[in-house]
Amino acid sequence: MECEDWDGLSSDSELLEQDLKDEEEYNYTSNSSSKLQFRKVTSVARWNSRVRMAEVVERKGQLWTTTGIVRSGKLYCSIEETLFLMEIGALLLLSENDESISLETMYQQLAEEKDGCFWELYEVYRHLKSLGYIVGRHGIPWSMKSVKRNTGTVSSEGTSESLEVQSPQDCNSVIERLIKMDLNELKLVFDVYLPNGKFRKSSPGDPSYILSLIRGQPPSKIEIEAIERQCGGIPLKFCLVEHGRVSFYSFSKVELPVLP
Repeated sequence: MECEDWDGLSSDSELLEQDLKDEEEYNYTSNSSSKLQFRKVTSVARWNSRVRMAEVVERKGQLWTTTGIVRSGKLYCSIEETLFLMEIGALLLLSENDESISLETMYQQLAEEKDGCFWELYEVYRHLKSLGYIVGRHGIPWSMKSVKRNTGTVSSEGTSESLEVQSPQDCNSVIERLIKMDLNELKLVFDVYLPNGKFRKSSPGDPSYILSLIRGQPPSKIEIEAIERQCGGIPLKFCLVEHGRVSFYSFSKVELPVLP
């Protein structure tokens, strides 16, 4: 078993500093730990209780090129994306009655585990995002263009993609995934991409690896092999959250010599 603790990998920090040099989202210290810088611009979103996501009604900044999914011509944020943006001061969240929703309220909602996420999973998301990685829910396309390859254009670099209009069924499929999600089941949770200034939701490409969260007992050999088969050849990593610390693991096959 190969164990990786990404908090201590200086190479990751050096790579991220180079890739995010022109961005004002993050600031790195010499010991590879990251420190978020709060944004000066704030977008606005409204929580949609039907789809259990936040619908972005006013977009500001370039963060939306790697955050949120596009459905039916609208941009939606999952609860983990919403919380992270609220924490860094990049998002003002409103209720369906246009009343401001506090962070404390969203933390309580996260604790209810009804939106396809829970606290440990959010800590993994926040950890990766704070390092600059691009993170999306596994099995939920960023944009239906990436699946259907419909005609349409992507705007020039540095601006957000044009929003395509799809049928309401596309949004309903996301809702069904959230409702049927068993949070205690060993499954693939996040697609993770390295920092990439040319990332496009319409053509994201394969993720650098896929994450599975260990919650409870460690997975058996049979479970590991079964979930690896679901990755389609993309590297699989497991993550574990203990006392607020996020650790990552990967497993390798080792051939033992036959003794005489």
